[in-house]
Amino acid sequence: MRSLCVGRKAIGSVSILAGVIFALVGLALPATAQQPGAQQAPQDWKMVDEALGKAGQLMPGDVYRVAMPRTDLKVKVQGVDVKPGFALGSYAAFKKMGKDAMVMGDLVLLDEEVSEVMMRLLQKGFLVTALHNHLNEMSPHVMYMHYSGHGNAQQLAAGLREALAGSATPLGSAPPSGGGAAVPEIDQKQVEAALGRQGRVNGGILQVGVARAEKITENSMELLPAMGVSTALNFQPTGDGKAAITGDFVLIGSEVNSVARTLREHGIQVTAVHNHALADNPRLFYMHFWANDDAVKLAKGLKAALDLTNSKKADQPAK
Repeated sequence: MRSLCVGRKAIGSVSILAGVIFALVGLALPATAQQPGAQQAPQDWKMVDEALGKAGQLMPGDVYRVAMPRTDLKVKVQGVDVKPGFALGSYAAFKKMGKDAMVMGDLVLLDEEVSEVMMRLLQKGFLVTALHNHLNEMSPHVMYMHYSGHGNAQQLAAGLREALAGSATPLGSAPPSGGGAAVPEIDQKQVEAALGRQGRVNGGILQVGVARAEKITENSMELLPAMGVSTALNFQPTGDGKAAITGDFVLIGSEVNSVARTLREHGIQVTAVHNHALADNPRLFYMHFWANDDAVKLAKGLKAALDLTNSKKADQPAK
């Protein structure tokens, strides 16, 4: 089998890629359940499942995405107990590249896990493309590590599993998510009407993904929404028609300050602004946010911010 690219010359030819969140991870496409249009994994991804110790889903654009939510963590954000599918969604997104494959994603890590996982990723030939917070006032505090790699798909999966062994990230079969057909305590239809977008319910979280309209590439390879390159809007009910919201807007530089200003005008905190990749084109910035208020009111604020971005129209299908 071909080994991972680790030499300086080889790294120079790697497509340097990174991922959200949705599940937020995720979370640009929170991915603990099958997305509309997803297909069953073909047989050649089964080796990835076995090597990683976790099964994934084939997403639109032939992206094979494996969700690894931190179901082992009990995290509060500003006093709210956050669910794994809301803001703790590690993932890996695989895409074939000829005989080889690339992988990119995001790992949710406790502070004390960061150093060991990073060392293991680098030793296995992965690129670490970002390390940062997504939210503030988290207890315990967690960090988000973005990474990418290129090579034999099975070896990539095995290397990622070895890196994750430096953390307590649970693999294997996921426990029941408790998801249902409707979001408890908030009016899903009203929220979706205010956003002008439809979402899906996963583990009690209403998740809405919004792809950008322009083509996004890195080293001439197109980056697809399922690879973490789309805006993620997540609603977790907190009672009496209220919801905590988080996720991230995927923005070009000229959009950053207008979106931040609009979010603040609607009572939505901006909690982080940063890159996820090293060489994306156009250059992208990811703006994370937080609020806990009336769900429909917050949806209107998010819609006002979305209207300032070059996002696909609601009736335009994602690739």
